[in-house]
Amino acid sequence: MFLKGDRCYSDKCAFERRSFAPGQHGQNRFRKPSDYAVQLREKQKVKHMYGMFEAQFRRFFEEAERVRGVTGETLLIMLERRLDNVLYRLGFASSRTQGRQMVRHSLVTVNGRKVNIPSFQVKPGDVVALKEKQQKNELVVDNMQGAARRGVPSWLELDAAAFKGVVKAMPNRDEITMPIQEQLIVELYSK
Repeated sequence: MFLKGDRCYSDKCAFERRSFAPGQHGQNRFRKPSDYAVQLREKQKVKHMYGMFEAQFRRFFEEAERVRGVTGETLLIMLERRLDNVLYRLGFASSRTQGRQMVRHSLVTVNGRKVNIPSFQVKPGDVVALKEKQQKNELVVDNMQGAARRGVPSWLELDAAAFKGVVKAMPNRDEITMPIQEQLIVELYSK
């Protein structure tokens, strides 16, 4: 779920090294999960990754189904365009949860207007900025330094000196580097 911070971006990530349970008998208790279990686990992983409840995630999926195109890719693009995720991708927040809290506390503006809805969908051309008081916050400055190691996606443009970012384009599926199999989520919801 990538909740361990920077360590999971290196070779020392515990999730990547071992695919079995910890302990003496961890390798012996392997049973092949059903197709439903695999699909459910993938949905739960994505849901927790973006910090959403089931009803909200379902609404996002239904909206992605209505839009023309591949449903799974559309869903991921909609999730990436959430304001709390954009703050995380720009490096203003160390996690999506922290980005959500910043939005809820009205510390963020979009195109010069205060927005306090974490699921707000940004569009190409939107300018996401932190309020002036937050620009002096040590936590935000530390987050920006940590994000320099992680990098900013190509669909976003960061102006670190002014503490603002511009949405240049819609995100592509190729730019979402997290290990997500969106087809499993589509199969689960289409049952």
